[in-house]
Amino acid sequence: MKKQMAGVIMLGLVAACAAPTDEAPDSISGEGVVIYPADAIITMTSDQVVEAVAVEDTRIVAVGTRAALRAQYSNAQVDETFTGKTIVPGFIDPHVHMALSSLQYATPLTPPWPMATPDGMVRGLPNREAFFTRLAEIDADASEGEPLIVYGFHNLVHGDLTKADLDGVTTDRPLVIWHYSSHDFYLNSAALAWAGIDSSWHDRFEGVDLNADGELTGRIYEDAVGALLQTLGPILLAPDRLSRGLEGFSGLLRAGGVTTVADLGYGVFTLPIENANIGANWQSMDHAGYRLYLVPEHRAFNHAFGDTRVDTILDMVEGEIETPAPVLPQVKFFTDAAFYSQTMRVSAPGYLSGQSEGTQGLWVMQPDDIVPTIQPYWDAGLAVRIHSNGDAAQSATLDALAELRPSAADRAFIFEHAGLFSPEQVARAADLGAGISAASHYVFYLGQAYQSPLGPDRGDWILPLASLSAAGVPVTLHSDAPLAPPLPLRAASVHMTRSTREGAELTPSEKLSAREALEAITIDAAYALGLEAEIGSIAPGKLADFTILDANPLETPGEAWGEIGVWGVVLDGEKRPLAVE
Repeated sequence: MKKQMAGVIMLGLVAACAAPTDEAPDSISGEGVVIYPADAIITMTSDQVVEAVAVEDTRIVAVGTRAALRAQYSNAQVDETFTGKTIVPGFIDPHVHMALSSLQYATPLTPPWPMATPDGMVRGLPNREAFFTRLAEIDADASEGEPLIVYGFHNLVHGDLTKADLDGVTTDRPLVIWHYSSHDFYLNSAALAWAGIDSSWHDRFEGVDLNADGELTGRIYEDAVGALLQTLGPILLAPDRLSRGLEGFSGLLRAGGVTTVADLGYGVFTLPIENANIGANWQSMDHAGYRLYLVPEHRAFNHAFGDTRVDTILDMVEGEIETPAPVLPQVKFFTDAAFYSQTMRVSAPGYLSGQSEGTQGLWVMQPDDIVPTIQPYWDAGLAVRIHSNGDAAQSATLDALAELRPSAADRAFIFEHAGLFSPEQVARAADLGAGISAASHYVFYLGQAYQSPLGPDRGDWILPLASLSAAGVPVTLHSDAPLAPPLPLRAASVHMTRSTREGAELTPSEKLSAREALEAITIDAAYALGLEAEIGSIAPGKLADFTILDANPLETPGEAWGEIGVWGVVLDGEKRPLAVE
């Protein structure tokens, strides 16, 4: 990790005292200590790779050679479970959506590319014909007359979509198509009538398209989605759907070796619904197998609590207001809209093709509003996680950070998704002490497809992670699940190869090294959460969270990282294998 925080420095000093050595320190009893030898233990505290780690209860007490730790802790248990395997810090996905994952993984799917799901890979639908064929099959299998919601359409793969297209599938039921970005919906005529949407919505909300004749096209997005969810919500958020979806999502996290996630958007689906979902379905660590943290979303908390929003968040952080999982001292904001649906805010001349051709995308916060919106939270000591995707958005967000930074030199300010960064913006992000939590999937899914909409210059600016890392910016990867599967090794692999789904390489100069890629799913991810003193590396004093792999990733080609087997994890010092022993 590029930035050195006080907690990390202190842990580094402790780790140095327990560095590998063949000289046995003074022996202590070690009653209750468990020593785990392995073929390799990648600590991420430095380039250090050790032979064994000693754990007591939930914490790491020492790392070093097997012989030295055995001599130091004379009565320790030596557990050989991981002989022949590699231990790495527990993988961290710092940006997921619990409620959204719960409901989307329980929704019929029409993905534009192969999609990993709890039930295995769902085949991709690579063209318009395949999309409509599959949609007709789903419609035929659904209960007669009931509203049908289908997730996974993408306009750059499946073409434009209007209510007339959807009326061609069915006029007998409300049919709602949910864009892969999660930000856009497309409705047939029956669905528009069911939701009570007419052309007057165009004047009430930004995000209701009309055709040249002033009629609804069927596309509803961004600001208008909240109103649409008044109709869709009771179906999407039905308790049985949420339970089924979150069970599957938790299984994916376990399969990926993930030990920690953060829900970036706590409150978006309302606190009662989200608290009930997490409380009932996340249940206990025995069930889920990963630790969960919550990051409040500004707009949701402003709507729910108004002038008391900041104090409410602080009380949640301190535990004075009960929540179903710990709340981090951070707040989520939005500068612009979505990368996937071509609504992120880009520089002139805007989009050159696609459904947003001729526009520059959307602001969620106007540039002049960013600082005033963040300021009350910033003054209260809360860190910032801000969705900022297009290059025009980066300029506005960097301007805001420049204004805020002098009052808190070390406060974390993390750009979420970070779709486009120009070389000048890379340098400025480093100068201002920004961090990057990059969407793991933009390069692979849309890196090549976006060359036409963005043009040659901006097309090279998609997630330039090697440049950001070289400039000293902490870089992590997140799934944004359910938009991509929460499989960190696969995500890291993409950014070591810069491979696209079409088989090309996007800006090969931006490939991460193996070390940088592993940092991005461990210690830098911990920094994004503000938990670098607790997790993200293997050092004395930290939580005993490990991911157990069948091969050493630092000795495995980047293109093969996604194929490395995951035995399971150690969480809080407890072994949690994927396979039942």
